[in-house]
Amino acid sequence: MSMRILGLDYGSKRIGVAMSDELGITAQGLATIIRKNQKQAIEEIAEWIKTYSVEKIVIGYPIKLDGTEGIQCEKIRKFAKLLEAKFRIPVITWDETLTTKEAEGILIQANMRRDKRKQVVDKLAATLILQGYMDSRKRMV
Repeated sequence: MSMRILGLDYGSKRIGVAMSDELGITAQGLATIIRKNQKQAIEEIAEWIKTYSVEKIVIGYPIKLDGTEGIQCEKIRKFAKLLEAKFRIPVITWDETLTTKEAEGILIQANMRRDKRKQVVDKLAATLILQGYMDSRKRMV
């Protein structure tokens, strides 16, 4: 049985996109959506959902280090509800604390130039979010 999961790192200007393999074991970065507006972002997400027959979406949820929710959490909750209503598939919020920092660190270690890092950091963050979610599910089995 194959089930694709779409991973999103939602930001005010960019949305990182990652996809699971068919077995739900590994996550691969797909793209970074440059958000012009909400409609355009949802149309691009719709293409990924259709192309890969996505059955679930995992979206990063930025809980602060002290365990409280930041301002961005409300925006992500609204966006998640919008996606769930539009596509009629489950949308799971997943703690993404420090994933963008981790992604940035990985890219710096790879000696990637700053301008190039900016292009791929959101996609890598989405990959880390999705991989973290899938790894946690494996531990529960």
